[in-house]
Amino acid sequence: MNERILDFFTKDALEAARANNTYRTLRHISSPEASHVTIAGKDTVLLASNSYLDLANVPELKRAMADAVLEWGTGSGGARLTTGNKTPHDELEEFIAKFKGEEAAIAFNTGYMANVGTISALCGKNDFIFSDELNHASIIDGIRLSRAKCFVYKHNDMADLERAIEAAKAEFFAQSTSASAALSDAGNAKQVARAFRGLVVTDAVFSMDGDLANLPELLRITKAHGVLLMIDEAHATGVLGRTGRGLAEHYNCEHADVTVGTLSKAVAAEGGFVAGSKQLIGFLKNKSRSFIFTTAMAPAVAAAALRNLQFIDAHPERVQQLRDNVKFFCDALRLHGLQVPQTESAIIPIIIGDEAKALRISETLQNEGVLIPAIRYPTVAKGQARLRASLMATHTKEELQTAATAIAQIIKSTN
Repeated sequence: MNERILDFFTKDALEAARANNTYRTLRHISSPEASHVTIAGKDTVLLASNSYLDLANVPELKRAMADAVLEWGTGSGGARLTTGNKTPHDELEEFIAKFKGEEAAIAFNTGYMANVGTISALCGKNDFIFSDELNHASIIDGIRLSRAKCFVYKHNDMADLERAIEAAKAEFFAQSTSASAALSDAGNAKQVARAFRGLVVTDAVFSMDGDLANLPELLRITKAHGVLLMIDEAHATGVLGRTGRGLAEHYNCEHADVTVGTLSKAVAAEGGFVAGSKQLIGFLKNKSRSFIFTTAMAPAVAAAALRNLQFIDAHPERVQQLRDNVKFFCDALRLHGLQVPQTESAIIPIIIGDEAKALRISETLQNEGVLIPAIRYPTVAKGQARLRASLMATHTKEELQTAATAIAQIIKSTN
């Protein structure tokens, strides 16, 4: 192994990360994902999980996955378009479509692959994408892979989004004689839409701030400008809406043209999905590289995801329990003088600012039996380091109150 060449590629970046308190290490947890976990032999309240409904360790769901392994084996054996497509995959997609209120759905191995594969399939170098500045890395990577021209609009700023679309249209039609001709024909909207191809893409719940995309306004803007709308409901599925069906249920409005989600957060399994029209799903099966060129998820995993989704469908009270916990915890933090947003998601950011200070607070809390990680650059902007609390439906009010008191006391003691 040529260590000198390896150093050339890696050393400076690692030294810089250590110097500015952004170096990452893995935390070892020696128990299943649940509201309490074991770290270094110590029972710890977990306020850091994306398993919002705490389904990963439910006995009946674990048994269902174990039974699926015994029936379907440990792997799929091929890509979905060759030999990998099994009954659990089809049943999962059928239920996702029903759960989301769409015509059809397609499952991917991860939510990351769903975003990358969908954006790069829908858009090419002659198209325009409009992306919220706080979108997830998987959206950003999908945009890069598509080679489309990207306009980044200010976070949740609908006026800035409209300005970006208008600027892109002006640029496009100025360069295209045929498109300009189509634009001059006010009665030929379909021709204009074919000439200018645009996609607005946004997280439904922003993963570091916990705030929501304004779906009603996004629908209005995209319809008015003849562009597509895609939302990523990774942190919305199982969380938002009366029954956990996501952003459209929360706002009681229409769906986006393309709805992406994950099966690894509130659903507590593995995989990602896209839900929408039958035509969209057929297109992705034929054009999405991250679907076509990968071995299918293990059928037992698909069966487990289906069973967990069915559990959510049958237990909407679990979603309400999560919502009640979030409100209780935020109120408790505010009573201790901490400034936290009024969130409707399960994510509560507690802004610290300095990276080193955020790390110290997180480490002290873990020593006190409360796990809330410090989120630092480049995940968030420099100087915006934070504790990112995320709750589960099964946390008790007593432990949330105890955690809120500990958080406030330790933050104040480090000022």
